[in-house]
Amino acid sequence: MSNMDRETRDHYAVVIQAKDMAGSVGGLSGSTTVNITLTDVNDNPPKFPQKSYQLYVAELAPVGKAVGRIRASDEDEKQNAEMTYSITNADAAAIFTITTDADRKEGIISLKEPLNYEKRKVHTLNIEGSNTHPDSRFAHLGPFKDSTSLRVIVGDVDEPPVFSMDYYIMDIYENSPAGTQVGTVTAVDPDSTNSAVRYFIENGEERPLHFTVGVNSGIIRTTQVLDREETAWHNITVMAAEVDNPRMVSHVPVTIQVLDVNDNIPAISGGNSAVIVCEGTKNGQVIQTVRAADLDNFANGRFSFYVPAEIPANPNFTVKDNGDNTASIISHRREGFSQDRDLGFFSLVLVVADGGEPPLSSTATLSLRVCVCQRNPRERNSNNVCQAQAFLSSAGLSTGAFVAILLCIIILLAIVMLFAQLRNKKASKEPLILSEEDIRENVVTYDDEGGGEEDTEAFDIAALRNPKASEPGRRFHNYLGHGPSPYGEEDELEEGEEGITVVSRRKARELDYGKYSPELETSWFVIDCVPREISRSAPSLLLDGQDIIQQIIQQKVAEADSDTRGPPYDSLQTYAYEGRGSLAGSVSSLGLNAAVPELNYTFLEDWEPETQTLEPVQQAT
Repeated sequence: MSNMDRETRDHYAVVIQAKDMAGSVGGLSGSTTVNITLTDVNDNPPKFPQKSYQLYVAELAPVGKAVGRIRASDEDEKQNAEMTYSITNADAAAIFTITTDADRKEGIISLKEPLNYEKRKVHTLNIEGSNTHPDSRFAHLGPFKDSTSLRVIVGDVDEPPVFSMDYYIMDIYENSPAGTQVGTVTAVDPDSTNSAVRYFIENGEERPLHFTVGVNSGIIRTTQVLDREETAWHNITVMAAEVDNPRMVSHVPVTIQVLDVNDNIPAISGGNSAVIVCEGTKNGQVIQTVRAADLDNFANGRFSFYVPAEIPANPNFTVKDNGDNTASIISHRREGFSQDRDLGFFSLVLVVADGGEPPLSSTATLSLRVCVCQRNPRERNSNNVCQAQAFLSSAGLSTGAFVAILLCIIILLAIVMLFAQLRNKKASKEPLILSEEDIRENVVTYDDEGGGEEDTEAFDIAALRNPKASEPGRRFHNYLGHGPSPYGEEDELEEGEEGITVVSRRKARELDYGKYSPELETSWFVIDCVPREISRSAPSLLLDGQDIIQQIIQQKVAEADSDTRGPPYDSLQTYAYEGRGSLAGSVSSLGLNAAVPELNYTFLEDWEPETQTLEPVQQAT
């Protein structure tokens, strides 16, 4: 069939019948069905549904962003339906571009250049869609492409001001007075309203500015005198904002170069250091080459060297200007130089001038010293150095570095000597704490009451006190139980053969320490002698005889806790008080130096039989 069209019908079912006997009557037959599917060929061109389209795009649409899509249809399928889109008119192609989306068979329209409503409000695009894979067998059917027209309408949007240049470069000479005009920036409102524009300098860091800009004129001026040697380039950002809509702001960078002015005098490099003249230098030999330095630009730094005519020339030396911003000092003595003969320093006055306008110059006096020289083997073309400095140069050390090392060594030795001296003094010092309250103590353990002579022989009670506290003439307070003391307020201590005796200053009765006084009531006897300074600080010790031991223990503990000067003696002192409120009192003989036969034991008759066995013990003690 010659008129088959897949786009009209792509499937056919054909029934085929076969008969024998040539189709005569009485013959047999059989039939089958054949399904026929037509394959596609590229015989249909693409077609746009419409001959013209219209698209609205805002003038501030970003470049590169898709602003619209367009699609042509093709009745073919798969690769026969693939097509490519293009913009055929050149003026529109300069502003817009179109790409093909192969999956969706669409053309994507994007911006190549920004739109400007004020310049052009409408753009017309001629878009063509053509098959990518045309079939030459069907070329007679016509061109396999189609075209349409796209009308792009630009929407007006309020735009920020536009500067006349993308960036500005200006210059100004240094040392110009404050207020000098540097240049002008210009910006206009591109909208049809043509709003006025105001200018500002961006200063986000709130730092002092070297320039200012006219709010209405855009003229940039200096606010202070500029120094090229301090800052050669300045970068600022100028902002322009619409008066009608201050939110519409644009920025532009401005670079300002500070031009050089010849305002710095040249100087000889290293002019303060002495020039070394080697012993044996011949006549006409170059002694040293000097150079000059200038902070100004090199255009103003073409230096010349000469000896001033008004100063008498040194007959031993001459100066040659090399023409390359250096000068050579040349020997002018026929007999040469000798360290023994030429003592002290030679002086050479040298003037260096630059090539600026006006030229500036400076005068330097060079000091030359004669010595035996040795070149630094580690450096080529190095200046001569004296032998006194040669070992420093060979070691890579300057004179300043060597002096610093020597001072460090001296300081270190002084510190070591001082530390050793302090250690010797510390070792020879006595202990820092020598307290009169220092106690040497013994540990006494009681296994039973009334041990008799065994308890008294267990320790020497005099050894429990500080030896200094037993010095004759030391003043003590006496502490007696149950009433006031029969002695004066202050007593003196005397040490005799029988022990320690408290002697009243009022010549009262003498009483051996720890001895019972029969003239007094039975409850009176000397408990202890405590230095006066303790009694003043602890008057609470003058208490009942039954509580005195406990109070003394508490006082001793308090003194030990509060004494920060006392050394940590590894010793233990144990105090014990036997009973409280007993009619018999203590049965210990710790407080007695001798027997007291005149004691009254009649109260023992009132005791129970089981306690009467203590009577012989009391009488024996």
